[in-house]
Amino acid sequence: MTTAAGAGDAEPASRSGRVQSVDRAVALLRAVAAASGAGATVTALAATCGLNRTTAWRILTTLEEHGMVIADRQTGRYRIGSGVVELAGSAGVDALVHAARPVLERVCHQTGETAALAVVRSGALTYVDEVGPVAIVAATWRGRSVPLHATSTGKALLAFSDPADVTRLAGPKLTRYTATTIASQAKLRAELELTRERGFGVCRGEYEASAWGVSAPVLDSTERPLAVLSIWGPANRVPEARFDALGELARDAAHSISRP
Repeated sequence: MTTAAGAGDAEPASRSGRVQSVDRAVALLRAVAAASGAGATVTALAATCGLNRTTAWRILTTLEEHGMVIADRQTGRYRIGSGVVELAGSAGVDALVHAARPVLERVCHQTGETAALAVVRSGALTYVDEVGPVAIVAATWRGRSVPLHATSTGKALLAFSDPADVTRLAGPKLTRYTATTIASQAKLRAELELTRERGFGVCRGEYEASAWGVSAPVLDSTERPLAVLSIWGPANRVPEARFDALGELARDAAHSISRP
């Protein structure tokens, strides 16, 4: 009996209901996570998992297309990709939001501006919590997904992600939303370098002209971004003159969530 893809892709029958290709993919993911140096090449990973090299390469290539692993073309070594981090982060979103809530409240009180937290969901950056100043009526961003290249939140995420993930996350075409949107890949790369250097991203009304702000990444123990904390408001309250001070505050607040 064969699948629609052909006899070569048929799965062996299993009374337990297990799918062999999934077992192999999981085994390879675990092997990549545990490997280092020469042990992270396809040949070594195949040996670790008891697979032939061609089968291991095909599975790793598929995992790479889904962002689960990243291949270094120069060394031939694999490492865990942002897709795995995204899944892990999604599993702990409730705990992360709970830990971040008092920090957002403190930041809002200190700055008089909206403080928000965003996480990656299905390849998009989505706001999951925010605290706004009581005396000011502002549109909520909770539940909204935003373009990564046109927001301080997105740029903070991209700047601290693996370089191999940046194009996949941001996309090959950068849509222009306002007159200040960065629509060039070269300009975006330069902006991300600045973001890494200072530890926070900035936005000058690049997605919505009325939204200016700064953002800093909440990093896990391996320095990968789990979430992004942002401080934002209109240009008359959050001008460029406040970016450095607000950026330092956002960076310290995000660090306190990363390592309570």
